Amino acid sequence: MTTQQADIAAAGQIRIRLDEVLAARGMTLTELSDRVGITVVNLSVLKNGRARAIRFSTLAGLCAVLGCQPGDLLAYAPD
Repeated sequence: MTTQQADIAAAGQIRIRLDEVLAARGMTLTELSDRVGITVVNLSVLKNGRARAIRFSTLAGLCAVLGCQPGDLLAYAPD
């Protein structure tokens, strides 16, 4: 990792707000999994902040089912 990459990595992190959005819509992770076509295991990895990346197609599918925008699911948390 270069110094520049380390500086960028230390600048903050992206937080996934899937729990909050699901709660606001009264939807379970299992129901979301069925409707989006993503395994519960993969959604759980995403929900718990262990995912290293997310495909735009996955993000688009989540937004379509949840009736939200990407910014509703993602939040930047500066250090």
